[in-house]
Amino acid sequence: MEGKVVSVLIAVGANLVCADPVSGEAASPAATCEAAVDALRGVPGLAVEAVSPWYESEAIPPSGQPPYINGVVLGKSQLGPEALLSALHDIEARFGRVRSVPNAARTLDLDLIDADGLVQTEGAPLLPHPRAHERAFVLLPLRDVCADWVHPVLKQPVDALIGALGPQIIRRLTP
Repeated sequence: MEGKVVSVLIAVGANLVCADPVSGEAASPAATCEAAVDALRGVPGLAVEAVSPWYESEAIPPSGQPPYINGVVLGKSQLGPEALLSALHDIEARFGRVRSVPNAARTLDLDLIDADGLVQTEGAPLLPHPRAHERAFVLLPLRDVCADWVHPVLKQPVDALIGALGPQIIRRLTP
């Protein structure tokens, strides 16, 4: 897949204040998400085509954490999934992401959700993202940038996946 141009969907999320890697100033989760999109624009071999509106959601599973800001980026990538995931992890690290326990609060979370429908069940990254279809904070912004997306394993369109979700607290922040 390396070198071939493929469509990719990248989830962007944050719920902790962090130091902006450029200015060093404290950045809100919303500002961090915006800065992360700018960082994605600087990844060689990745072109950002669309950015969803931002959403605010409660942590899943419920944990008392601050709310998350979430969105999805639609892009075209010449990078293979492993190289793209490495670039995403590099950006997370620049924003102070520390991987501790699963579902911990974070300064920035970048997840590769889909890469042209590739199904990859071993190694990293797992594709499509194994929990994307369970998360309103992924599916609602994903629909905003790719309304005709179909889950490559479940073979269900994004609207059907949204309709199957249980209750989740989420609200759109931007038009």
